Amino acid sequence: MGDITGLAAVVMLFSIPIVGIGVYGYYRVSKLHTEERLAALARGVNVPMEPELSQAARSRRAGILLVSAAIGYVITFTLIARVEPDAWVAASFGAIPFTVGLGFFLDSTLVRRDLKASV
Repeated sequence: MGDITGLAAVVMLFSIPIVGIGVYGYYRVSKLHTEERLAALARGVNVPMEPELSQAARSRRAGILLVSAAIGYVITFTLIARVEPDAWVAASFGAIPFTVGLGFFLDSTLVRRDLKASV
């Protein structure tokens, strides 16, 4: 059990800075898009606004991301389990984002059905 603790510590040690860099990158790109849009408006150029995604589309996107991340997570720890059998315990935790992703798919389906019923 001590080996998996070391593995988890190393994964956390490297993943936290990577997530921080990703968040900063998202912020920076968003800021650059805003500045670009404002500069174009200042010159009098008509800038089309990006359409807002519907609730069904947002749920579908979240479902796709969570299910694919869960599958990648399980595959990674399945490959590690070929060398370290205790990694199967970690691989089983991939069921959590997988089922949450399935819930988002269900939400997307129900929202679309409700929209069709109200029309």
